[in-house]
Amino acid sequence: MNKILLALTLISSICSAEVMKAASETPAMPKNPPKTWLTYHLAHPGPGNATPGDPNPAFFWKGRYHLHYIYQNRVARKKQKGPDWAHVSSEDMVHWTWHPTVLGPKTMGHGMFSGTGFFTKEGKPGIIYHGKGSNRNWISYALDDHMDQWGKPELVLPKDKDGKPVTDMPYFDPDLWINNGIYYSVNARSTKQPPVLMKSDNLKDWDYIGELLHPDFDEEKLGVSKDEDISCPNLFKLGDKWMLLCISHRLGCRYFIGDFKDEQFLPEQHGMMNWAAWDFFAPESLLTPDGRRVMWSWCTTIMPKRFQPVPRKKKLGALKIQTGVQSLPRELSLADDGALCIKPLRELKKLRTDQKTVQNLTVNSDTTHLLKEMSGDTMELEIVIEAPEADEFGIKVLCNQDGSGGFTIASGKGSKTLTVDYINPPFELKEGEDLTLRIFIDKNMIEVFANDRQAAVGWHDYDPQDLHVSLFSKGGELKVKSVSAWQMNSIYTNSNRTGI
Repeated sequence: MNKILLALTLISSICSAEVMKAASETPAMPKNPPKTWLTYHLAHPGPGNATPGDPNPAFFWKGRYHLHYIYQNRVARKKQKGPDWAHVSSEDMVHWTWHPTVLGPKTMGHGMFSGTGFFTKEGKPGIIYHGKGSNRNWISYALDDHMDQWGKPELVLPKDKDGKPVTDMPYFDPDLWINNGIYYSVNARSTKQPPVLMKSDNLKDWDYIGELLHPDFDEEKLGVSKDEDISCPNLFKLGDKWMLLCISHRLGCRYFIGDFKDEQFLPEQHGMMNWAAWDFFAPESLLTPDGRRVMWSWCTTIMPKRFQPVPRKKKLGALKIQTGVQSLPRELSLADDGALCIKPLRELKKLRTDQKTVQNLTVNSDTTHLLKEMSGDTMELEIVIEAPEADEFGIKVLCNQDGSGGFTIASGKGSKTLTVDYINPPFELKEGEDLTLRIFIDKNMIEVFANDRQAAVGWHDYDPQDLHVSLFSKGGELKVKSVSAWQMNSIYTNSNRTGI
Protein backbone atom coordinates (compact mmCIF):
# COMPACT_ATOMS: atom_id res chain seq x y z
CA MET A 1 0.00 0.00 0.00
CA ASN A 2 2.84 2.45 0.85
CA LYS A 3 4.41 1.83 -2.57
CA ILE A 4 1.11 2.60 -4.27
CA LEU A 5 0.71 5.84 -2.30
CA LEU A 6 4.28 6.84 -3.14
CA ALA A 7 3.70 6.22 -6.83
CA LEU A 8 0.47 8.23 -6.81
CA THR A 9 2.17 11.10 -5.00
CA LEU A 10 5.01 11.13 -7.54
CA ILE A 11 2.53 11.24 -10.41
CA SER A 12 0.80 14.22 -8.84
CA SER A 13 3.99 16.15 -8.10
CA ILE A 14 6.06 15.74 -11.28
CA CYS A 15 5.77 18.69 -13.66
CA SER A 16 2.79 20.10 -11.77
CA ALA A 17 2.80 23.27 -13.86
CA GLU A 18 3.27 21.57 -17.20
CA VAL A 19 0.82 22.80 -19.85
CA MET A 20 -1.60 20.24 -21.22
CA LYS A 21 -1.61 19.92 -25.00
CA ALA A 22 -4.51 18.79 -27.14
CA ALA A 23 -4.68 15.01 -27.07
CA SER A 24 -7.65 14.18 -29.24
CA GLU A 25 -9.98 15.43 -31.91
CA THR A 26 -12.28 18.43 -31.80
CA PRO A 27 -15.88 17.17 -32.10
CA ALA A 28 -17.71 18.69 -35.06
CA MET A 29 -21.11 18.45 -36.71
CA PRO A 30 -21.20 16.50 -40.00
CA LYS A 31 -22.09 18.46 -43.11
CA ASN A 32 -25.35 16.58 -43.53
CA PRO A 33 -26.56 15.30 -40.15
CA PRO A 34 -29.43 12.80 -40.10
CA LYS A 35 -32.90 14.36 -40.08
CA THR A 36 -33.64 12.56 -36.81
CA TRP A 37 -30.93 14.47 -34.94
CA LEU A 38 -31.99 17.02 -32.36
CA THR A 39 -32.22 20.69 -33.28
CA TYR A 40 -31.87 22.70 -30.07
CA HIS A 41 -30.56 20.25 -27.46
CA LEU A 42 -26.83 20.00 -26.90
CA ALA A 43 -25.77 16.58 -28.21
CA HIS A 44 -22.44 15.07 -29.16
CA PRO A 45 -21.94 15.37 -32.94
CA GLY A 46 -19.05 12.99 -33.59
CA PRO A 47 -16.75 12.22 -35.30
CA GLY A 48 -16.24 8.58 -34.55
CA ASN A 49 -18.12 5.79 -32.90
CA ALA A 50 -18.38 7.33 -29.44
CA THR A 51 -20.17 6.87 -26.13
CA PRO A 52 -20.71 10.34 -24.62
CA GLY A 53 -22.50 10.72 -21.32
CA ASP A 54 -22.48 12.54 -17.98
CA PRO A 55 -22.13 16.33 -17.91
CA ASN A 56 -19.23 17.36 -15.71
CA PRO A 57 -17.40 20.53 -14.61
CA ALA A 58 -19.42 23.61 -15.51
CA PHE A 59 -18.22 27.19 -15.06
CA PHE A 60 -18.74 30.78 -16.04
CA TRP A 61 -15.25 32.09 -16.74
CA LYS A 62 -13.95 35.15 -18.58
CA GLY A 63 -17.25 35.89 -20.31
CA ARG A 64 -18.13 32.32 -21.38
CA TYR A 65 -19.91 29.30 -19.95
CA HIS A 66 -17.94 26.05 -20.05
CA LEU A 67 -19.32 22.53 -19.78
CA HIS A 68 -17.52 19.20 -19.99
CA TYR A 69 -19.00 15.75 -20.53
CA ILE A 70 -17.67 12.20 -20.46
CA TYR A 71 -16.73 10.97 -23.91
CA GLN A 72 -15.14 7.71 -25.00
CA ASN A 73 -14.38 6.63 -28.54
CA ARG A 74 -15.35 2.98 -28.70
CA VAL A 75 -12.67 2.24 -31.28
CA ALA A 76 -9.93 3.63 -29.03
CA ARG A 77 -11.33 2.14 -25.81
CA LYS A 78 -8.95 -0.84 -25.75
CA LYS A 79 -5.92 1.36 -26.41
CA GLN A 80 -6.39 3.92 -23.66
CA LYS A 81 -7.03 3.86 -19.93
CA GLY A 82 -10.52 5.33 -19.91
CA PRO A 83 -12.71 8.14 -21.23
CA ASP A 84 -11.90 11.74 -22.09
CA TRP A 85 -13.91 14.82 -21.23
CA ALA A 86 -15.32 16.66 -24.23
CA HIS A 87 -15.46 20.44 -23.75
CA VAL A 88 -17.96 22.99 -25.03
CA SER A 89 -18.34 26.69 -24.31
CA SER A 90 -21.03 29.28 -24.89
CA GLU A 91 -21.92 32.91 -24.33
CA ASP A 92 -25.55 32.10 -23.53
CA MET A 93 -25.84 28.37 -22.58
CA VAL A 94 -27.85 27.91 -25.81
CA HIS A 95 -25.35 28.04 -28.69
CA TRP A 96 -22.27 25.91 -28.04
CA THR A 97 -18.76 25.67 -29.48
CA TRP A 98 -16.65 22.51 -29.23
CA HIS A 99 -13.07 22.84 -28.02
CA PRO A 100 -10.20 20.43 -28.59
CA THR A 101 -10.51 17.41 -26.31
CA VAL A 102 -7.57 17.88 -23.94
CA LEU A 103 -8.65 16.19 -20.72
CA GLY A 104 -8.12 12.44 -20.80
CA PRO A 105 -5.69 9.54 -20.35
CA LYS A 106 -3.04 10.96 -22.69
CA THR A 107 -2.64 14.13 -20.64
CA MET A 108 -3.78 13.22 -17.14
CA GLY A 109 -2.41 9.67 -16.95
CA HIS A 110 -5.82 8.08 -16.35
CA GLY A 111 -9.38 8.13 -17.67
CA MET A 112 -11.70 10.96 -16.65
CA PHE A 113 -14.65 9.74 -14.62
CA SER A 114 -17.27 12.02 -13.10
CA GLY A 115 -16.36 15.07 -11.04
CA THR A 116 -17.19 18.74 -10.87
CA GLY A 117 -15.78 22.23 -11.21
CA PHE A 118 -15.02 24.77 -8.50
CA PHE A 119 -13.28 28.08 -7.88
CA THR A 120 -10.52 28.52 -5.33
CA LYS A 121 -10.76 31.21 -2.68
CA GLU A 122 -8.54 33.28 -4.98
CA GLY A 123 -10.99 32.82 -7.88
CA LYS A 124 -8.98 30.28 -9.87
CA PRO A 125 -11.00 27.58 -11.71
CA GLY A 126 -10.26 23.97 -10.89
CA ILE A 127 -11.69 20.51 -11.42
CA ILE A 128 -11.96 17.52 -9.11
CA TYR A 129 -12.65 14.10 -10.59
CA HIS A 130 -12.14 10.36 -10.25
CA GLY A 131 -9.17 8.95 -12.17
CA LYS A 132 -10.19 5.64 -13.70
CA GLY A 133 -7.96 2.82 -12.52
CA SER A 134 -6.17 4.95 -9.92
CA ASN A 135 -8.68 4.30 -7.13
CA ARG A 136 -8.23 7.95 -6.19
CA ASN A 137 -9.64 11.41 -6.81
CA TRP A 138 -7.61 14.24 -8.30
CA ILE A 139 -7.54 18.02 -8.71
CA SER A 140 -6.27 20.06 -11.66
CA TYR A 141 -6.31 23.79 -12.37
CA ALA A 142 -6.99 25.72 -15.58
CA LEU A 143 -3.89 27.41 -17.00
CA ASP A 144 -5.50 29.58 -19.69
CA ASP A 145 -8.64 31.67 -20.14
CA HIS A 146 -10.17 29.25 -22.69
CA MET A 147 -9.79 26.26 -20.37
CA ASP A 148 -7.83 24.45 -23.07
CA GLN A 149 -4.74 23.99 -20.88
CA TRP A 150 -4.65 22.28 -17.50
CA GLY A 151 -2.01 21.55 -14.90
CA LYS A 152 -0.89 18.05 -13.98
CA PRO A 153 -3.32 16.35 -11.59
CA GLU A 154 -2.75 16.58 -7.83
CA LEU A 155 -3.70 13.71 -5.53
CA VAL A 156 -6.53 14.15 -3.01
CA LEU A 157 -5.74 12.00 0.02
CA PRO A 158 -7.21 12.85 3.46
CA LYS A 159 -5.64 11.97 6.80
CA ASP A 160 -7.33 10.80 9.96
CA LYS A 161 -6.96 12.34 13.43
CA ASP A 162 -3.67 10.48 13.90
CA GLY A 163 -2.23 11.90 10.67
CA LYS A 164 -2.44 8.61 8.77
CA PRO A 165 -3.73 8.51 5.14
CA VAL A 166 -7.30 7.21 4.89
CA THR A 167 -7.11 4.54 2.20
CA ASP A 168 -10.19 2.44 2.92
CA MET A 169 -12.79 5.15 2.13
CA PRO A 170 -14.70 5.21 -1.17
CA TYR A 171 -13.00 7.22 -3.91
CA PHE A 172 -15.63 7.92 -6.53
CA ASP A 173 -17.54 10.83 -8.14
CA PRO A 174 -16.18 13.72 -6.02
CA ASP A 175 -17.60 17.20 -5.54
CA LEU A 176 -15.95 20.26 -3.95
CA TRP A 177 -17.26 23.56 -2.55
CA ILE A 178 -16.41 26.33 -0.07
CA ASN A 179 -18.37 26.89 3.15
CA ASN A 180 -17.34 29.57 5.66
CA GLY A 181 -13.89 29.80 4.08
CA ILE A 182 -13.20 26.06 4.27
CA TYR A 183 -12.96 23.67 1.31
CA TYR A 184 -15.20 20.63 1.62
CA SER A 185 -15.24 17.63 -0.67
CA VAL A 186 -17.60 14.68 -0.82
CA ASN A 187 -16.79 11.28 -2.25
CA ALA A 188 -19.87 9.52 -3.57
CA ARG A 189 -21.21 6.22 -2.33
CA SER A 190 -19.55 3.03 -3.43
CA THR A 191 -21.45 -0.24 -3.56
CA LYS A 192 -20.65 -1.00 0.09
CA GLN A 193 -19.77 2.29 1.79
CA PRO A 194 -21.67 5.56 2.32
CA PRO A 195 -20.56 8.89 0.84
CA VAL A 196 -17.97 10.62 3.02
CA LEU A 197 -16.70 14.15 3.65
CA MET A 198 -13.27 15.73 4.01
CA LYS A 199 -12.09 19.31 4.44
CA SER A 200 -9.04 21.47 3.76
CA ASP A 201 -7.72 24.99 4.20
CA ASN A 202 -5.47 24.87 1.15
CA LEU A 203 -6.65 22.08 -1.23
CA LYS A 204 -3.48 20.12 -0.47
CA ASP A 205 -3.80 18.94 3.13
CA TRP A 206 -7.12 17.18 3.72
CA ASP A 207 -8.73 16.07 6.98
CA TYR A 208 -11.17 13.17 6.99
CA ILE A 209 -14.55 14.05 8.56
CA GLY A 210 -16.76 10.99 8.11
CA GLU A 211 -20.14 10.23 6.60
CA LEU A 212 -21.83 12.94 4.53
CA LEU A 213 -25.34 12.26 5.83
CA HIS A 214 -26.26 13.29 9.36
CA PRO A 215 -27.43 10.51 11.73
CA ASP A 216 -30.75 12.38 12.11
CA PHE A 217 -31.58 11.47 8.48
CA ASP A 218 -35.34 10.73 8.65
CA GLU A 219 -36.13 7.94 6.18
CA GLU A 220 -39.86 8.03 6.91
CA LYS A 221 -40.16 11.79 6.38
CA LEU A 222 -37.98 11.81 3.27
CA GLY A 223 -39.49 8.68 1.74
CA VAL A 224 -36.13 7.20 0.79
CA SER A 225 -33.57 4.96 2.43
CA LYS A 226 -30.37 6.48 3.79
CA ASP A 227 -28.57 3.61 2.07
CA GLU A 228 -29.85 4.50 -1.41
CA ASP A 229 -27.03 5.09 -3.89
CA ILE A 230 -25.66 8.66 -3.95
CA SER A 231 -23.46 9.15 -7.02
CA CYS A 232 -22.61 12.13 -9.27
CA PRO A 233 -23.10 14.50 -6.30
CA ASN A 234 -23.29 18.25 -6.77
CA LEU A 235 -23.82 20.19 -3.54
CA PHE A 236 -24.40 23.95 -3.46
CA LYS A 237 -26.18 26.77 -1.63
CA LEU A 238 -29.68 27.49 -2.91
CA GLY A 239 -31.35 30.43 -1.20
CA ASP A 240 -30.78 29.95 2.52
CA LYS A 241 -30.62 26.15 2.18
CA TRP A 242 -28.23 23.60 0.72
CA MET A 243 -29.18 21.40 -2.21
CA LEU A 244 -27.61 18.07 -3.12
CA LEU A 245 -28.17 16.99 -6.72
CA CYS A 246 -27.21 13.38 -7.31
CA ILE A 247 -28.26 10.08 -8.84
CA SER A 248 -29.17 6.67 -7.73
CA HIS A 249 -28.13 4.30 -10.51
CA ARG A 250 -31.37 2.46 -9.78
CA LEU A 251 -33.68 5.50 -9.70
CA GLY A 252 -31.95 8.18 -11.78
CA CYS A 253 -31.61 11.88 -10.99
CA ARG A 254 -32.84 13.07 -7.60
CA TYR A 255 -32.19 15.78 -5.02
CA PHE A 256 -32.14 16.63 -1.33
CA ILE A 257 -32.71 20.06 0.21
CA GLY A 258 -31.52 20.70 3.75
CA ASP A 259 -28.72 22.18 5.82
CA PHE A 260 -25.39 21.41 7.50
CA LYS A 261 -25.33 20.33 11.12
CA ASP A 262 -22.14 19.29 12.88
CA GLU A 263 -20.29 19.28 9.53
CA GLN A 264 -22.76 16.82 8.02
CA PHE A 265 -25.61 17.23 5.57
CA LEU A 266 -29.10 16.91 7.09
CA PRO A 267 -31.79 16.68 4.37
CA GLU A 268 -35.24 18.11 5.04
CA GLN A 269 -36.86 17.08 1.76
CA HIS A 270 -36.18 14.64 -1.07
CA GLY A 271 -37.49 14.68 -4.62
CA MET A 272 -37.10 12.86 -7.91
CA MET A 273 -36.24 14.36 -11.30
CA ASN A 274 -36.48 11.04 -13.15
CA TRP A 275 -39.29 8.48 -13.32
CA ALA A 276 -38.23 5.92 -15.92
CA ALA A 277 -34.99 4.27 -16.97
CA TRP A 278 -32.20 6.84 -17.43
CA ASP A 279 -34.35 9.49 -19.15
CA PHE A 280 -32.84 12.12 -16.82
CA PHE A 281 -29.51 11.19 -15.27
CA ALA A 282 -26.13 12.39 -13.95
CA PRO A 283 -26.80 16.09 -13.08
CA GLU A 284 -24.36 19.00 -13.09
CA SER A 285 -24.86 22.70 -12.37
CA LEU A 286 -23.23 26.12 -12.31
CA LEU A 287 -23.87 29.57 -10.92
CA THR A 288 -24.42 32.36 -13.45
CA PRO A 289 -23.03 35.89 -12.98
CA ASP A 290 -26.56 37.13 -12.16
CA GLY A 291 -26.96 34.54 -9.40
CA ARG A 292 -29.03 31.83 -11.11
CA ARG A 293 -28.38 28.15 -10.42
CA VAL A 294 -28.57 26.33 -13.77
CA MET A 295 -28.41 22.55 -14.19
CA TRP A 296 -28.16 19.92 -16.94
CA SER A 297 -28.58 16.17 -16.98
CA TRP A 298 -27.54 13.45 -19.37
CA CYS A 299 -30.58 11.99 -21.15
CA THR A 300 -30.30 8.59 -22.78
CA THR A 301 -32.48 5.78 -24.08
CA ILE A 302 -29.69 3.26 -23.44
CA MET A 303 -28.90 1.65 -20.07
CA PRO A 304 -26.24 -0.90 -19.05
CA LYS A 305 -27.80 -4.29 -18.33
CA ARG A 306 -26.09 -4.55 -14.93
CA PHE A 307 -28.42 -1.88 -13.50
CA GLN A 308 -32.09 -2.38 -12.79
CA PRO A 309 -33.57 1.12 -12.92
CA VAL A 310 -37.20 2.05 -12.80
CA PRO A 311 -38.52 0.37 -15.97
CA ARG A 312 -39.75 2.37 -18.93
CA LYS A 313 -43.27 1.18 -19.65
CA LYS A 314 -43.20 2.43 -23.22
CA LYS A 315 -41.35 0.53 -25.92
CA LEU A 316 -39.39 2.94 -28.10
CA GLY A 317 -39.15 0.61 -31.05
CA ALA A 318 -36.63 1.69 -33.67
CA LEU A 319 -36.06 5.10 -32.09
CA LYS A 320 -32.79 6.49 -33.44
CA ILE A 321 -31.12 9.48 -31.86
CA GLN A 322 -27.52 10.54 -31.46
CA THR A 323 -25.86 9.76 -28.15
CA GLY A 324 -24.54 12.24 -25.63
CA VAL A 325 -27.74 14.26 -25.29
CA GLN A 326 -27.89 16.86 -22.53
CA SER A 327 -31.22 18.12 -21.21
CA LEU A 328 -32.30 21.68 -21.76
CA PRO A 329 -30.75 23.91 -19.10
CA ARG A 330 -33.01 24.37 -16.07
CA GLU A 331 -33.06 27.23 -13.59
CA LEU A 332 -33.44 26.11 -9.96
CA SER A 333 -34.66 28.21 -7.05
CA LEU A 334 -36.67 27.87 -3.84
CA ALA A 335 -40.23 29.12 -3.45
CA ASP A 336 -41.36 30.97 -0.34
CA ASP A 337 -42.65 27.71 1.10
CA GLY A 338 -39.31 25.98 0.51
CA ALA A 339 -40.45 23.93 -2.48
CA LEU A 340 -38.12 23.55 -5.44
CA CYS A 341 -38.91 25.71 -8.48
CA ILE A 342 -37.78 24.43 -11.90
CA LYS A 343 -37.90 26.71 -14.95
CA PRO A 344 -36.54 26.34 -18.47
CA LEU A 345 -33.51 28.56 -19.07
CA ARG A 346 -34.77 32.03 -19.97
CA GLU A 347 -32.21 32.39 -22.78
CA LEU A 348 -34.02 29.63 -24.71
CA LYS A 349 -36.57 32.25 -25.73
CA LYS A 350 -34.09 33.66 -28.23
CA LEU A 351 -34.61 30.50 -30.34
CA ARG A 352 -38.28 31.30 -30.84
CA THR A 353 -39.59 32.27 -34.28
CA ASP A 354 -42.90 32.33 -36.21
CA GLN A 355 -45.17 32.82 -33.19
CA LYS A 356 -48.81 31.76 -33.40
CA THR A 357 -51.28 32.43 -30.58
CA VAL A 358 -54.89 31.44 -29.94
CA GLN A 359 -56.84 32.87 -27.00
CA ASN A 360 -60.01 32.04 -25.07
CA LEU A 361 -60.70 28.53 -26.32
CA THR A 362 -63.35 26.24 -24.88
CA VAL A 363 -62.96 22.50 -25.36
CA ASN A 364 -66.34 20.88 -24.77
CA SER A 365 -66.65 17.80 -22.61
CA ASP A 366 -65.65 14.54 -24.32
CA THR A 367 -64.28 16.27 -27.42
CA THR A 368 -60.95 16.88 -29.12
CA HIS A 369 -59.88 20.23 -30.55
CA LEU A 370 -57.17 20.28 -33.24
CA LEU A 371 -54.96 23.38 -33.22
CA LYS A 372 -54.83 23.69 -37.00
CA GLU A 373 -52.26 26.49 -37.19
CA MET A 374 -49.79 24.84 -34.83
CA SER A 375 -47.69 21.86 -35.82
CA GLY A 376 -44.09 20.71 -36.00
CA ASP A 377 -41.37 18.64 -34.37
CA THR A 378 -39.02 21.49 -33.41
CA MET A 379 -41.39 23.65 -31.44
CA GLU A 380 -42.14 25.22 -28.07
CA LEU A 381 -45.71 25.41 -26.79
CA GLU A 382 -47.10 27.42 -23.89
CA ILE A 383 -50.63 26.55 -22.75
CA VAL A 384 -52.49 28.38 -19.99
CA ILE A 385 -55.57 26.53 -18.73
CA GLU A 386 -58.05 28.23 -16.42
CA ALA A 387 -58.40 26.39 -13.09
CA PRO A 388 -59.43 23.06 -14.64
CA GLU A 389 -62.56 21.23 -13.51
CA ALA A 390 -62.66 18.39 -16.05
CA ASP A 391 -62.14 14.83 -14.85
CA GLU A 392 -59.40 14.39 -17.46
CA PHE A 393 -57.85 16.91 -19.82
CA GLY A 394 -54.67 17.54 -21.71
CA ILE A 395 -52.77 18.07 -24.88
CA LYS A 396 -51.38 15.72 -27.49
CA VAL A 397 -48.31 16.62 -29.53
CA LEU A 398 -46.89 14.83 -32.56
CA CYS A 399 -50.38 13.42 -33.11
CA ASN A 400 -52.12 12.65 -36.40
CA GLN A 401 -54.53 14.86 -38.30
CA ASP A 402 -57.64 13.76 -36.41
CA GLY A 403 -56.02 14.62 -33.08
CA SER A 404 -55.43 11.06 -31.95
CA GLY A 405 -52.23 9.18 -31.15
CA GLY A 406 -49.12 11.15 -30.36
CA PHE A 407 -47.47 12.02 -27.05
CA THR A 408 -49.93 12.88 -24.26
CA ILE A 409 -49.53 15.41 -21.44
CA ALA A 410 -52.57 15.24 -19.15
CA SER A 411 -54.06 15.59 -15.70
CA GLY A 412 -57.50 15.82 -14.06
CA LYS A 413 -59.40 17.53 -11.29
CA GLY A 414 -58.01 16.41 -7.95
CA SER A 415 -55.15 14.53 -9.57
CA LYS A 416 -51.86 14.33 -7.69
CA THR A 417 -49.82 13.47 -10.78
CA LEU A 418 -49.08 14.90 -14.18
CA THR A 419 -49.21 12.35 -16.98
CA VAL A 420 -46.27 12.80 -19.33
CA ASP A 421 -47.08 9.98 -21.72
CA TYR A 422 -45.49 6.92 -20.06
CA ILE A 423 -44.56 8.51 -16.71
CA ASN A 424 -46.55 10.15 -13.91
CA PRO A 425 -44.48 12.70 -11.98
CA PRO A 426 -46.09 14.01 -8.77
CA PHE A 427 -47.91 17.29 -9.36
CA GLU A 428 -50.96 18.81 -7.74
CA LEU A 429 -52.78 22.04 -8.51
CA LYS A 430 -53.87 24.25 -5.66
CA GLU A 431 -57.53 25.15 -5.29
CA GLY A 432 -58.47 27.59 -8.08
CA GLU A 433 -54.97 27.53 -9.60
CA ASP A 434 -54.44 27.84 -13.36
CA LEU A 435 -52.19 25.35 -15.12
CA THR A 436 -49.37 26.66 -17.29
CA LEU A 437 -47.53 24.09 -19.39
CA ARG A 438 -44.38 24.80 -21.37
CA ILE A 439 -43.65 21.95 -23.76
CA PHE A 440 -40.44 21.67 -25.76
CA ILE A 441 -40.62 19.30 -28.74
CA ASP A 442 -37.28 18.47 -30.34
CA LYS A 443 -37.77 15.56 -32.73
CA ASN A 444 -38.05 12.42 -30.55
CA MET A 445 -37.32 14.23 -27.30
CA ILE A 446 -39.96 16.13 -25.32
CA GLU A 447 -39.51 18.19 -22.15
CA VAL A 448 -42.47 19.42 -20.10
CA PHE A 449 -42.55 22.11 -17.40
CA ALA A 450 -45.66 22.61 -15.23
CA ASN A 451 -46.25 25.79 -13.20
CA ASP A 452 -42.50 26.03 -12.57
CA ARG A 453 -42.95 23.26 -9.95
CA GLN A 454 -42.38 20.12 -11.97
CA ALA A 455 -40.43 19.10 -15.07
CA ALA A 456 -40.06 15.84 -16.95
CA VAL A 457 -38.35 14.35 -20.01
CA GLY A 458 -39.83 11.75 -22.34
CA TRP A 459 -39.09 10.08 -25.67
CA HIS A 460 -41.50 9.42 -28.52
CA ASP A 461 -41.16 7.36 -31.69
CA TYR A 462 -43.31 9.19 -34.25
CA ASP A 463 -44.18 9.19 -37.92
CA PRO A 464 -42.68 12.28 -39.65
CA GLN A 465 -46.18 13.08 -40.95
CA ASP A 466 -47.70 13.20 -37.46
CA LEU A 467 -46.78 16.71 -36.38
CA HIS A 468 -50.13 18.02 -35.14
CA VAL A 469 -51.26 19.38 -31.77
CA SER A 470 -54.66 18.80 -30.17
CA LEU A 471 -56.45 19.56 -26.90
CA PHE A 472 -58.94 17.19 -25.28
CA SER A 473 -61.30 17.11 -22.33
CA LYS A 474 -63.31 14.37 -20.65
CA GLY A 475 -65.93 14.75 -17.95
CA GLY A 476 -66.26 18.51 -18.17
CA GLU A 477 -65.42 21.41 -20.41
CA LEU A 478 -61.96 22.92 -20.53
CA LYS A 479 -61.37 26.65 -20.67
CA VAL A 480 -58.06 27.56 -22.25
CA LYS A 481 -56.88 31.13 -21.75
CA SER A 482 -54.18 30.95 -24.39
CA VAL A 483 -52.03 28.67 -26.51
CA SER A 484 -48.83 30.02 -28.04
CA ALA A 485 -46.52 28.13 -30.37
CA TRP A 486 -43.08 28.97 -31.70
CA GLN A 487 -40.91 27.15 -34.18
CA MET A 488 -37.45 26.81 -32.68
CA ASN A 489 -34.27 27.70 -34.53
CA SER A 490 -31.34 25.33 -34.56
CA ILE A 491 -28.47 25.92 -32.13
CA TYR A 492 -26.05 24.40 -34.63
CA THR A 493 -24.64 27.14 -36.83
CA ASN A 494 -21.45 27.33 -38.87
CA SER A 495 -19.83 29.45 -36.19
CA ASN A 496 -20.17 26.88 -33.44
CA ARG A 497 -19.53 23.57 -35.13
CA THR A 498 -15.77 23.27 -35.05
CA GLY A 499 -14.34 25.61 -32.44
CA ILE A 500 -14.04 29.20 -31.22
